[in-house]
Amino acid sequence: MKLSGRVALITGGGTGMGRAIAETFAREGAKVAVNYSRSQAEAEETVSAICAAGGTAMAIGADVSEDTAVRAMVDQVGRAFGRLDVLVNNAGWSTRVPHDKLEDLTDEIWDRTFNTNVRGVFYCVRAAVPLLRRQEGATIVNVSSTAGLTGMGSSMAYAASKAAVATLTRSLARALAPQIRVNAIAPGLVRTRFASWPAATFDAGEAGTPLKRLPSVDEIAQLTLFLVCDATSITGEMMVIDGGLTHLGALQLHTGR
Repeated sequence: MKLSGRVALITGGGTGMGRAIAETFAREGAKVAVNYSRSQAEAEETVSAICAAGGTAMAIGADVSEDTAVRAMVDQVGRAFGRLDVLVNNAGWSTRVPHDKLEDLTDEIWDRTFNTNVRGVFYCVRAAVPLLRRQEGATIVNVSSTAGLTGMGSSMAYAASKAAVATLTRSLARALAPQIRVNAIAPGLVRTRFASWPAATFDAGEAGTPLKRLPSVDEIAQLTLFLVCDATSITGEMMVIDGGLTHLGALQLHTGR
C-alpha cells in the first residue's frame, strides 16, 4: 500500500471530496485524521466507515480559520499518531452571490471566505510544518478551484480566494523545499453539496465539457493520491481536474467550484 505507516490530516474530511480523499488514503494504509468544523456527524461517519474497513482514523473538530484551534488540532494528531506525513487543505466556505450584484458581496462574506479559504490554508500549513519536516517525503496538497483561473464561481470573493490559494501554493513550495513538496488541485464542477448548486447547473457543466462528464470525487481523490505518492519531482504546481471544461469547454455560465 502506497501510504502504509504514514499519517494524513484532511481538513473538511467528512463530506464530498474530503471524505473520498480520506477513504482513499486509508485504503492505501494511512492513518487518517478527519477534520470537521460543522459536519461532526458526517466526519464521525467517515471515520466509522474507515475503521469498519480495517483502517485507522479519528475525527477532530476545528475551525481552520482560527489559528489557536488549528494548532490544537495538529497537536492532537501528533499525540495520537506520533507523526504527520501528509496535509490536505480541503476545507472551504462559500455562498452564492451573483457577480453583477456588487452590493450583495458584503464585508462579512469577504471576511468569512478569505478567513476560511486562504488564512485557513496558511494556518494549517504553519502549524503542521514542524511535524511534516520530521518525515522524509512529506507532502501538502491544497484544494483550489477552476474558479481561481476563470473568475467564475459562486461569488467573486470565492474566485479571488481560490486564486490566492494557487499563489500561496507556489510561495509555500519554494519556502518549504526541499523537505516538503506543496501542490494544489483545481476541481471544476463536482457533484457535491458544496455551494448548493441546482441540478441544472451540474447538467449544463457536464454538457459543456469535452468529455461530456464531470469528475467524480473518487477521481479527485486519486489525483490527490498521485500528487502525494507518485509525483515526487513535482512541487509548486496546480493540476486542473474538470473534464476539460476550463480550457477546452464552451460553457459561459458563471458557475463552477
